[in-house]
Amino acid sequence: MNNNFAPLEEVSNTTSPHISGNFGNIFHQDNYDHYRNAVNSTLDLVQQFLYRNDKPFSGIEAKEMKGMVQEIDLNQKLSTYKELLNEVDHIYVKHATAFHLPQYVAHLNCPVVIPALAGEILVSAINSSQDTYDQSAGGTFMERKLIDWTAEQLGYNTNESDGVFTAGGSQSNLMGLVMMRDCFSQKRYNHNIKLDGLPQEASRFRIFVSDKSHFSNLKNASIMGLGEKSIVKVPTDERFCMDISLLKKYIKREEQLGNIPIGIVATAGTTDFGNVDPLKDIANIAEQYNIWMHVDAAYGCALLLSEKYRHLLTGIERADSVTIDYHKSFFQPISSSAFIVKNKKELLILKHHADYLNPKEMDEEEIPAQINKSITQSTRRFDALKLWFTLRMMGKEQLAQYTDTVIDLTKDAASMITEDQDFELLSDSDLSVLVFRYVRPDITDLNALNQYIKMKLFYSGEVLVASTKVDGNFYLKFTFLNPITTTEDIHEILTKIKRHGEDFGTEN
Repeated sequence: MNNNFAPLEEVSNTTSPHISGNFGNIFHQDNYDHYRNAVNSTLDLVQQFLYRNDKPFSGIEAKEMKGMVQEIDLNQKLSTYKELLNEVDHIYVKHATAFHLPQYVAHLNCPVVIPALAGEILVSAINSSQDTYDQSAGGTFMERKLIDWTAEQLGYNTNESDGVFTAGGSQSNLMGLVMMRDCFSQKRYNHNIKLDGLPQEASRFRIFVSDKSHFSNLKNASIMGLGEKSIVKVPTDERFCMDISLLKKYIKREEQLGNIPIGIVATAGTTDFGNVDPLKDIANIAEQYNIWMHVDAAYGCALLLSEKYRHLLTGIERADSVTIDYHKSFFQPISSSAFIVKNKKELLILKHHADYLNPKEMDEEEIPAQINKSITQSTRRFDALKLWFTLRMMGKEQLAQYTDTVIDLTKDAASMITEDQDFELLSDSDLSVLVFRYVRPDITDLNALNQYIKMKLFYSGEVLVASTKVDGNFYLKFTFLNPITTTEDIHEILTKIKRHGEDFGTEN
């Protein structure tokens, strides 16, 4: 890698004589040269980030990083863009995690595709807000078309389904639980929670999730006033998927205790294991009890595009609502997510009128307002444009190819780990996560051994892996989302893990 870069050049901020110097920083046609030069200079810094990084992290410790940032006096403005970009390079870019490198195999951070980055330029500059039609005319219908497209991939009837882009999977999951709660109360008790608050029965509401489901379910239940006690964690099977026989038993047990099942959250791609709950079986149980089924497909949504692996999501078309994270599995920049509901009429339960945005007399068919579908955001970025750029330039098939590549790579990596006596693989994966640990016959404390390996890798910056605990034991975790990663890269990473594992106990 070539680490020799010239200092960033100064950017002219000369403005038109028609605009006072005090307003030369406003995005405006007379200030376009200023904007273009500032963006181009920033692109030079992006280039430096790409070409000088040969490992995913600098290894800087938090204490040092904090001190560098704390030194900055925000009350003293800088006089040139050169100063600004050099400062940001020093305290941010040089230490930013490089998710695009194959040595990054930690969390659910995907490399991003270039068409989406091009779309990001327009999103930021034009700065549309997606709450009402008069703030984003074309954007309103482009977002709706992408929602319909996603619903079609799910197997929904696009004339009956609907949805909205959100800030992320946790927010989409919140929307799923809110609709689960409110629709149940409306149908079972004719009680409108939006108007009248929680019914007396709410303290007995119960929502069933697997014990490997996302933590947002607990947080969201707390926010909704149901409390974490409302979340019933169903144990998982040997592949860490929801155990259907235990789900039935847990529902019956809660009923016998006088509690009220209101819904089930299935996970299509667990964070720790990348496995998909038995969606078809869960749909059968939800229909049997006439309760809501929400699918958290924040991670597993990529399977929607794959002809090879789409069957893993069979049953998702029967869910009442689904969480989608394009910024996990569609290679989009953060943030780009969506909440999709099968029956668009049920979205009306979220609708609230504000005279200055969407007054009651407004004809929704004539002047649509996306704010009617959003639970926590009024001002909202046009993040859908990035996905529009991606689909129009790359197509569904190329995205599917990327997904198939990382899943196939994960299978190869699982074989490499299984065949190596120095490693212990905990489970295979439907998607692209592997949980494993390094083992040494002379070491009894495998937790300490693997914690040591992770920290050595992290502070060297050479490889970033994640970790998790299963039954109290510490494991390393690979998450593959980069289609550029090869089996040779994995071999090198495993070799480095071994090297640090062999050093354990030898340091003074």
